[in-house]
Amino acid sequence: NLEFVGKKMTSLVGHSGSGKSTILNLIPRIYLPISGKIIIDDQEISELNLASIRNEISIVDQNTTLFDDTVMNNIKYAKPEAKDGEIYEAAELAMCKDFIDNLENGFQTMIGENGVRLSGGEKQRLSIARAFLKKSKIILLDEATSSLDAETEQKIQDAINFLTKGRTTLVIAHRLSTILNSDKIYVIDGGKVIGEGKHNELVNSSQVYKNFYEKQIQKS
Repeated sequence: NLEFVGKKMTSLVGHSGSGKSTILNLIPRIYLPISGKIIIDDQEISELNLASIRNEISIVDQNTTLFDDTVMNNIKYAKPEAKDGEIYEAAELAMCKDFIDNLENGFQTMIGENGVRLSGGEKQRLSIARAFLKKSKIILLDEATSSLDAETEQKIQDAINFLTKGRTTLVIAHRLSTILNSDKIYVIDGGKVIGEGKHNELVNSSQVYKNFYEKQIQKS
């Protein structure tokens, strides 16, 4: 059993293949559970309209889907009826303005198929801009800073911290530095919860978590 408290950040930690992404994908009903129930605000999600569930969820992951269109329209994809001012504001909040201003045509620059003209960090910032624009109540972050250099990671982490403030947030992260301040952390192994608590508690109570943490401290 897992509980993600409203307006708080909950994180999942575990080795690759432990079941973290499966849990994440159950929430927007990308997968359906074989047994058990997923309940949001006392309502079982299998009984809710799929569009209404997904309308309240934003996903930011390492594989941002982008289109061969302008920067403006790629952000606007999250909310087609958005006014230009809303899009500019979302881009600024997501730390996109600096790189957009340096593009040849700014917001009207064509970014190529799947954003081929952008770096990995720029693509992820557009993904975060979409989430700001959508203003959804639930934020799902899947390895959102996994393949970035330290400077870009810090920019994206700052944007994510602002995005997730006061929103129900579920995070999967390999880099524990991104989740140290989580309200709750679940340690997942082989599809089971083997530890739960805040960072300081888990360092003392979970050998798996402690090993993760010590390896990363040694690397850095």
